[in-house]
Amino acid sequence: MATTPIIYSQALMLLGGAVIAAPIFKRLGLGTILGYLSAGVLIGPVAQSITEGEQILHVSELGVVFLLFIIGLELKPSRLWQMRRDIFGLGTAQVLLTGILLSYAIYALGLLDHGGSIIAGFGLSLSSTAFAMQILDEGNDRNTRYGQRAFSILLLQDLAIVPLLALIPLLAAQAPEDTTPPLEDFAIATTAIVVLFAAGRYLVNPLFQLIARTGARDVMIAAALLVVMGAATMMQLAGLSMAMGAFLAGVLLAESSYRHELEADIEPFRGILQALFFMAVGLSLELGVIVERYQLIIIAVPLLMALKSLVLYWLCRFTGSHHNDAVRISLLLPQGGEFGFVLFTAAASAGVFSDGNASLLVAIVTLSMALTPLASMLAPKLMREQDEMDEEIEEDFDGANADVLMIGFSRFGQIAAQILLAGGRDVTIIDHSAARVRQAATFGFRIYFGDGNRLDVLRAAGIERAKIVAVCTQKKETTDHIIDLVQSEYPNARIYARSYDRLHTLELRAKGVDYELRETFESGLLFGRKTLEALGVGDDEAIAIMDDIRKRDEARLVLQEAEGITAGRDMLHSRPVRPEPLVKPKREVDHSQETGERILPGLPADERESA
Repeated sequence: MATTPIIYSQALMLLGGAVIAAPIFKRLGLGTILGYLSAGVLIGPVAQSITEGEQILHVSELGVVFLLFIIGLELKPSRLWQMRRDIFGLGTAQVLLTGILLSYAIYALGLLDHGGSIIAGFGLSLSSTAFAMQILDEGNDRNTRYGQRAFSILLLQDLAIVPLLALIPLLAAQAPEDTTPPLEDFAIATTAIVVLFAAGRYLVNPLFQLIARTGARDVMIAAALLVVMGAATMMQLAGLSMAMGAFLAGVLLAESSYRHELEADIEPFRGILQALFFMAVGLSLELGVIVERYQLIIIAVPLLMALKSLVLYWLCRFTGSHHNDAVRISLLLPQGGEFGFVLFTAAASAGVFSDGNASLLVAIVTLSMALTPLASMLAPKLMREQDEMDEEIEEDFDGANADVLMIGFSRFGQIAAQILLAGGRDVTIIDHSAARVRQAATFGFRIYFGDGNRLDVLRAAGIERAKIVAVCTQKKETTDHIIDLVQSEYPNARIYARSYDRLHTLELRAKGVDYELRETFESGLLFGRKTLEALGVGDDEAIAIMDDIRKRDEARLVLQEAEGITAGRDMLHSRPVRPEPLVKPKREVDHSQETGERILPGLPADERESA
């Protein structure tokens, strides 16, 4: 009990440091990662308020595990296949060439031994996904030609951390005492991977289906955490890294209908633990080593950025990029990356090199990240005049990166989705009904389990990249809540909505949605037209009557927007009505057997609420 106040005070300091430093650094354009690092340095080495940086680091490594799981979730086979040349060609060439050059330079200068130079060189060859994607998003350049090539390189770098982490035990100066034959180690690791694949294919999806039917949200979160940590622990017991286990679990679930829900559930834990990890790196820095070798750091940072920029430019030009695109990419990715912190910390713990050398490498990466915004500002000065090669390309994402994000997959959404898919467009569909997810899969539809009322689910489903958000939910209240949520968080989003009735249509127009359609309007028009034709009216005349009703209805809606729901009653009919009543005059209401709703005579059914 005596240590409880100390634990609480340390937690308060870490949380306070994160809350203060991250927004400041974000505001300065330096990114939250540098903010977390700086907060850790101030709390630990400078103020000496927390001295157990290594212990915190071990716990916070779960943030890296969760990050690799989310990266795995993004790697759907179809998306990898579309980007295969840039990912496995350009990305692999960048990591190998830059890593080899840096490793050789470090070893030739006598800074580290053979094993340490390999880890340091390849660790420095990785760039910061967080920094680069932030710059791309701020310039709306993610979907340009150079933005997609840069993303492909970053994706391969994220994948490269898995074999690099697995390489550390082989290069460790103090290898663990293990008498197990190498062949048996390989067999154990292979068996663990096979078991993980089998569990992901035959156990995980049925488990989530069962939990989804119960509607227990907290159990779904617990199950997501269990999958990630269980896979990571299995790989660790098999002699591989926890990061590899989490990554493989993510890849296995990339095609799952519960992918978006999993990503939304894991994201808060990943964010908190990853922030704690970067702060722990700052806590563990040895400032004495940095002060003692500051001259080396001042020389190493610009040389690192220059070498990486030259390699990136040459490779991009060699693989077909225009000069302007190559310049943009080379000045977007010259920095070290956050995975370098992971690699250097793990290498120091395994004895590949000392903690002092790890602190030195972390300082180099940190300064290179801080200089990235300045490097990006140089790009326009080195670019030539725009030409046709720099035009923006059409979005071509799969899964969560589709052009259309459809929320709700009832009968209305199913019909609309068929039109979109037949037109060759990718659609990300989310629905909160586990039964509907399973049923749709039997008909070949690919939809994801998720609650469209949750902002984190919408983000995980790719709302930031969608061109149109189609709200096809059944209940009026649900539709209104989703639209209000989207408009408050993404005011520039284009919203197409299914409306419940005429009054709901007017409410949606007042909200400013881009397009709305009453769920029964067009089907009712077609039904009426076909009935006229069956009664002997000519096809052309029946179509003309239907078109006239549609135009009059739209004109009345415009009038009702301006004057209220009771406006335009003289526009109900397109031709004179015979004086005979259409319903029994003494009966005030009729009850629809199909819907159970009260309908006033002489009025369209969708005006029942206003009357």
